[in-house]
Amino acid sequence: MLIAHISDLHCGHEFQPTVFAQAAQEINSLDPDLVVVTGDLTDNGLLGQYREAKKRLDTIRCKNLVVTSGNHDYRSTGYLLFKQAFKFRRTVTIGDTVIVVVGTARPERDEGEVGHRQVVWLQNTLRRHIRKRTVIMMHHHLVQVPDTGPDTIPIIDAGDVLRALIRSKADVVLGGHRHRPWMWNVQNLSIIHAGSVSSERLRGFFHNSYNMVELSKDEVRAKLKVVGGKSISLN
Repeated sequence: MLIAHISDLHCGHEFQPTVFAQAAQEINSLDPDLVVVTGDLTDNGLLGQYREAKKRLDTIRCKNLVVTSGNHDYRSTGYLLFKQAFKFRRTVTIGDTVIVVVGTARPERDEGEVGHRQVVWLQNTLRRHIRKRTVIMMHHHLVQVPDTGPDTIPIIDAGDVLRALIRSKADVVLGGHRHRPWMWNVQNLSIIHAGSVSSERLRGFFHNSYNMVELSKDEVRAKLKVVGGKSISLN
């Protein structure tokens, strides 16, 4: 399975439309099986920004497009608009792979939280799909990302979430939030962060980018793709 992983569009004052258009064209040419968007589609959760984000994402031609929200999308009660703009799905099954969407954004808060009830739900969901490959998508980061400065906005219950994912034998976590592409391997769990696909605000890696993740039976291979430029392995 080939997954295009984009994040942090930030439609608003820092959004770069020509950069996003280039990224969409490249992703369409790669013809992925799945496109994952891990939050911060908007800058302030405003109606016009949601309309812009929806219009831009509609240019990506993939029948399997899964979107989750970020902390910026939850500003100004934007979480209500998110539900109107995008179909929210908790799980999506494609062949032998299950994509599980975990909400980490909370209204008017920059830090992320999964919460006990959602952790229990996540464990039960992964248990039901133990024979399938499992891809978890969320906005916030479970492990600190290098080159992003002091970190005061992670998932505040990251330890509980990591324990649940590892014990449940999840395969991959896809996230964003820090505008810096990176990959960690924690035991047998691959945690892959996307940079920002179209925001002017970058950290550590000063190019707009997205990730291409290839899942085979026994391997996870990930590379970042600079928009309009080269590919770099994350493994």
